[in-house]
Amino acid sequence: MSRSAAPVGVRLGIVRGISYGMFGAPDSFVPEMRRLGGTLVRVYVYWSQVEPEPGRYDWTVVDAILGQLDPADEVWVTVCSSSPWATRHRTGFLPSSPAHDLRRYARFVSDLVARCRGRVDYWQCNNEPSNTGLLWAGTAADYVEQLTAFHRCVRGADPEATVVLGGCGYDVLSSPADSPARQFFDHVVEHGRDAFDLFSVHLYGDPHGIPDQVESVRGMMRRHGYERPVVAGEYNGPTLFEFPEAQSVFQQTMMAAFAEQGPAAPGTRPADATSDGPLDGAPRTTSPDAPPEAPDRRTMRTLYARMAQLPPQLQMFMEDCPPGLAAKRDRINCRQIVTRNVLALASGVTRTACWNLAPEIPGYRDRLNMMGFLFGKLALMDYDGTGLTRRHPSADTFALLAACLDGTSHVRRIDVGDRPDLYAFEVSRAGRGPLHVLWAAGDVFTGEDEPGTPVDWPWPHPAVHGLDAFGTRVPVQRDGGTVRVRPSVTPLFLSAGPEAVPRH
Repeated sequence: MSRSAAPVGVRLGIVRGISYGMFGAPDSFVPEMRRLGGTLVRVYVYWSQVEPEPGRYDWTVVDAILGQLDPADEVWVTVCSSSPWATRHRTGFLPSSPAHDLRRYARFVSDLVARCRGRVDYWQCNNEPSNTGLLWAGTAADYVEQLTAFHRCVRGADPEATVVLGGCGYDVLSSPADSPARQFFDHVVEHGRDAFDLFSVHLYGDPHGIPDQVESVRGMMRRHGYERPVVAGEYNGPTLFEFPEAQSVFQQTMMAAFAEQGPAAPGTRPADATSDGPLDGAPRTTSPDAPPEAPDRRTMRTLYARMAQLPPQLQMFMEDCPPGLAAKRDRINCRQIVTRNVLALASGVTRTACWNLAPEIPGYRDRLNMMGFLFGKLALMDYDGTGLTRRHPSADTFALLAACLDGTSHVRRIDVGDRPDLYAFEVSRAGRGPLHVLWAAGDVFTGEDEPGTPVDWPWPHPAVHGLDAFGTRVPVQRDGGTVRVRPSVTPLFLSAGPEAVPRH
């Protein structure tokens, strides 16, 4: 693929998670993604998994991934340089860090890519490196050096594969130009320009800010005299970032928990280290000799103790919140599966990967896990025992959207100058009839309570069918060359023929 050319067509993908095969045997997940309509698979692989000791390779996880693929799947592998022996920061999981010996790292990457030659389309060098401390224990210059070696090795082992820059996350996109995260990425974009083919952006926060987010990362590259295609390595919502009042209460509680922190006992892990399940390896255990409870867990304990007094926008992210709030969060999630994808595609992004498929392992529950609180409810599916069979409402909406967008080559936003609140898009699909997607801007939390404003929408086609993001058929009134619709915060699909609603 030419560096200046975006991947052809449109693919909706799903991220398996951050620790596939790390804390349990690698299980089946690609067929489950495929049944949801996903045609792009993103999965993480760690140096510690593949080369647990110098020179000894264990291909269990890699072969488990390859064994689930079929030729129609596109595959994106994020390779994390985490190792208890080969990297500066000694760990089997996170944060990733620079290699002690770049030649060893190059040999590992070359052997990994050669093992997967012709089966993996996209290779990514680590994830969100600007998120230093949590995901990358190194500098921007360290990352560029490693990215350069990574690119050279991928090209040498599989010339047809594509290299993806480590994801540009919300830490960058939500911060001012002089922030450390922005400066980190600016250094990478300037000095790593010849070492990647695709720029990966993570689309969180207000969905309607997605066009600006995509343009922002393009601007990063243009400032240094070049541009690469942009792909979305992660997206989903709602997240706490979208609710200022809820975020304020959460931050105040967290600051108080950190203020209460005392010095760690000699020889113990720092009390402010991330201390939860998938981010340090396994469900937490305690002992009389354990250090004081980490502030992240103390924060969550405090929030649960006063859950009934918290803003409902904060409660809905918590386990065992009132059923009505849980259902509202699910509906917001379903809407944003549609709106985030459509806005990204209309911005020229042709690959999106939804965060994420399911919990990292069956049966793991820890409501004091802060990362679980922030992102756990975004999973499309869950385990029923050890089988990955339980769908959340967002999974059904993803499947519906994938079916509607099948064969899509292009998405174009339609100008509705007299209705700035109205978002309207035309979808071009090979061999299929017309498809328009419409919704109205509104409050994320309360907008569903507002009735849609009627609009007469041009529709020169002989028939019309309406379907909303929940898979409900919507009656549409036709009058000559227009149809009367009531766009609301819930996306509406208009088509000339009935769209198939996937059932499971």
